[in-house]
Amino acid sequence: CPGRVLCKLPCSGEKEVDLAVQSAKAAFKIWSQMSGMERCRVMLEAARIIREQRDEIATMETINNGKSIFEARVDIDISWQCLEYYAGLAGSLAGEHIQLPGGSFGYTRREPLGVCVGIGAWNYPFQIACWKSGPALACGNAMVFKPSPFTPISVVRLAEIFTEAGVPKGLFNVVQGGAATGQFLCQHPDVAKISFTGSVPTGMKIMEMAAKGIKPVTLELGGKSPLIIFSDADLENAVRGALMANFLTQGEVCCNGTRVFVERKILDTFTKEVVKRTQKIKIGDPLLEDTRMGALINKPHLNRVQGFIKQAKEQGAAVLCGGDLYVPDDPKLKNGYYMRPCVLGNCKDDMTCVKEEIFGPVMAILPFDTEEEVVERANATKFGLAGGVFTRDIQKAHRVVAALKAGMCFINNYNVSPVELPFGGYKCSGFGRENGRAAIEYYSQLKTVCVEMGEVESVF
Repeated sequence: CPGRVLCKLPCSGEKEVDLAVQSAKAAFKIWSQMSGMERCRVMLEAARIIREQRDEIATMETINNGKSIFEARVDIDISWQCLEYYAGLAGSLAGEHIQLPGGSFGYTRREPLGVCVGIGAWNYPFQIACWKSGPALACGNAMVFKPSPFTPISVVRLAEIFTEAGVPKGLFNVVQGGAATGQFLCQHPDVAKISFTGSVPTGMKIMEMAAKGIKPVTLELGGKSPLIIFSDADLENAVRGALMANFLTQGEVCCNGTRVFVERKILDTFTKEVVKRTQKIKIGDPLLEDTRMGALINKPHLNRVQGFIKQAKEQGAAVLCGGDLYVPDDPKLKNGYYMRPCVLGNCKDDMTCVKEEIFGPVMAILPFDTEEEVVERANATKFGLAGGVFTRDIQKAHRVVAALKAGMCFINNYNVSPVELPFGGYKCSGFGRENGRAAIEYYSQLKTVCVEMGEVESVF
């Protein structure tokens, strides 16, 4: 039921944060001395448990977050795949041997950092925790994880699963709380690295706090990503892509392609089809199998999204469909935080709804005439998380994504995030990468060893 209290969790203060870090530090000593293959076996067991309990965890996530059960199951699948992927890499982590003159040589060692902190967002609570803990644990680190206070539940289950799988006690610790708890984590002297997913303002604060301890950070922040639809695109596929790029998890996705640039000659056809399809999206109880859009995270956020739509209308945008509150037929859901997905037409680049991240089910459609023009407009933003191109001209597709200033680009698809591929942003969307082999670089450090086989050549 909407508005019902699921549980009450005390915020972790300075004392609890210190206990969690010290516990992780003790576990790190054991875990970091294990071979990559030993770590691999434990992580594969954790992946197996998640896979086995997929439906149960997905249900917990839907109750935790409000997204449809259909989507939550996909999130859980991506989570166990992530742990499997990094389990596979754990045994292959290695340095290199370099031959030097006179039989001397050097080598590098890839070593873990120590206790890493993960701070998660409320849109993908369980998945983000796996994206951060997978590479961290594969490299031999420990992790203290703080979920969003809006979605505190499912990450605790992940901690239990890691323990069941055989990690040393305390290797993956969960602390609960808001900004104060996050601050204690960032400022703790025994924390080696911070990985944060969330908003730009909070990312700035975390970077500032980490700087005082010279701690490396990975920041996966917001976006206002462009989705470019050329007139030669497969229209049906482009429409599906636009829906995927805007309405997953009620539009609460950082890499969503919310600025939909459509070549003018197909603007009317594309817009008409998008509106038709958007109006058919089934909204309601997220635990029902046929629901495709659940409830937004909370009342203040729903009000914020509604405020953006009101402002868009005041600035001259046309609401082509949706944007209003939705009241499900089920009386138990009448106080839920539901809204109809919204498509905005008559948009201009300088409108607030086009410049700022709304983080709700709101698509802005903008016409364009030339490739050069649309690339320039697409890049005219402080963000740089993602971008997408729909066209049958493969040369044009590669040319345009090469010109986009964004870390994650899609050609003829959108919001596909295989764990094998790095994920992260340019500009204010952050730096560092989640997923792929690239993440290993952000959870390990290189030590160089130089071995002299003759006598030391002294200048003295």
